[in-house]
Amino acid sequence: MARSLNLQVRLTVLLGMAGIAGALIYHGVTQWPLPQWIAWMKKDLTLTVPMPTGPHSGFVVTLIILLPLSLWLGYIVMSPVSRMLRALEGAVASYRDGDFSFSIVAQRRDELGDLIRMHNALGQTLREQRQNLAQRELLLDTVVQNTPVALVLSDASNRVVYANIAARHLFNEGKSLQGLDFAELLDGTPETLRRAALGGEDALLTVEMDGSEETFHLSQRNFRLQGRPHRLQLFRRMTRELSRQEVATWKRVIRVISHELNNSLAPISSLSHSGAELARRGDTERLPGVFATIGERARHLHGFIAGYASFAKLPAPQPSHIDWHPFLQGLALHCKFRLLSTPPEQSGWFDAAQIEQVLINLIKNAHESGSTEDGVTLSLMVIGHDLRIEVADRGPGMTDTVLAQALLPFYSTKRSGTGLGLALAREIAEAHGGRITLANREEGGLRVSLLLPLGPG
Repeated sequence: MARSLNLQVRLTVLLGMAGIAGALIYHGVTQWPLPQWIAWMKKDLTLTVPMPTGPHSGFVVTLIILLPLSLWLGYIVMSPVSRMLRALEGAVASYRDGDFSFSIVAQRRDELGDLIRMHNALGQTLREQRQNLAQRELLLDTVVQNTPVALVLSDASNRVVYANIAARHLFNEGKSLQGLDFAELLDGTPETLRRAALGGEDALLTVEMDGSEETFHLSQRNFRLQGRPHRLQLFRRMTRELSRQEVATWKRVIRVISHELNNSLAPISSLSHSGAELARRGDTERLPGVFATIGERARHLHGFIAGYASFAKLPAPQPSHIDWHPFLQGLALHCKFRLLSTPPEQSGWFDAAQIEQVLINLIKNAHESGSTEDGVTLSLMVIGHDLRIEVADRGPGMTDTVLAQALLPFYSTKRSGTGLGLALAREIAEAHGGRITLANREEGGLRVSLLLPLGPG
C-alpha cells in the first residue's frame, strides 16, 4: 500500500496555502482589484458611502476573510487527529477495565495509520497474553488444588483469601475457607498445630488427629500481593514419608548388622566345630590358635556393637573454653596432620573429647583416601561468631552421589565400613549448635568443614 504524505508535510502545505491566500487577499484589498473597483463605483455610480482603502482597513478586511478560511483549514488538519485521540481514549478506558477486544478501524496511510496498526497489534498481543495467562492460571490452580499439601493464603486481617482442597479438608471438613478468619479456624485444631501456625516460623511437629499421630512440616512466608501484606502457609503431611524413611533406615541397619554378624559368627561357628574336633582327637597343640582366632572375631564383633551403641547413646556435649595448644598437642598424639594456620587467639568453646574424636575420624578418613601424609592438613579460623575447623586431603574426592549421602547413618563406600563415622561427626556438630559440610577441592581432594559457635548461646 502506497504511503501518502505525512502529517508534517500536509500541515506545511496547508499553512503555506493559508499564507499565500492571506497575501493574495491583502494584495486584492489594498492594491488590486478592490481599490480600482471602489474608485469605479464612486465615479460611475456616484456612491457617497465611505469605503475602506487604507492599509489598516485592508489588514482588517484580510483578517475577516482569512479567519473562516483558517478555521476551515484547521478543521481539515485536526479532524483526523481528534478522531484518533477519541478512539485512543476509548481504547485506554477499555484496557483499564480489562477489555482488550477494542480495535480501531481506519484506512490511513500516514503516521496516524501507523499508530492505528500498532495499537491494534498491541491489542492482539495483550489478548494473546491474557489468554495464555488464563491458561497458565487454570493449570496452576488445578495443580495447587490437587496437591496433597494444604495451602492457605491469608491477608493482613488474617482472612483466608485462597485455600486448596487439602486445606479445606484439614481445617473445615471440606467446606470453603474463603473469607473466614483463619485464627478462628485454628481454634478447632490441636494446640501444637495452632501455636505453630500462629508463631510465624517454619516447624516440624507431631499432633494427635483422629485418634492417631500425624507429623506435619509447616512452611510460612510473608510477602506483598498487589501492594498488601499476605501470609502463605503450607501444611505438608510427613507421616507416610517419615515412616518410609524410618523403615528404609531400619532395613539398612538390619542389612549392615546381619552382614557383620554373619562375617563374625560364621568363622566362630566353623572354628568352634574345628576346635571340638581337635579336642576329640586329642590334638591340643592347635587349640590355642583356634581359641585366639575365636577371641579376635569376638572382640571385633564387640567393637562393632559398641560403635552402634555409642552412636545411639551419644551423651549431650559439655562445652567449655578450650586452650588451643594443649588440644592440638593431644590431637597430634593420635593422628598425623599438617597445621596450615596459627591457632586463633580466641579460645574454643566445645566438648573437647567429642570434637577430638570427630577430628581423629576425619583425619583418619583423609589418610585412608590415598592422600600423602603431607597432603592431610588441618586449619583453624574464626569467621564472624563461628569457628571453622577444616580437614583437607589430596585424595580422589567424592562423586556427587557420595557427597549427597556421605553424612547419612549407615552409608559407607568401604567394604568393612559401618557408615557411622561421618554420621557421628554430624550428630556431634549439630549437638554443639554447628554443622559439618563436605566439598571437593578444585585442585583435587576433599575438604571437610566443621563449623562451631565460638561461645555459649
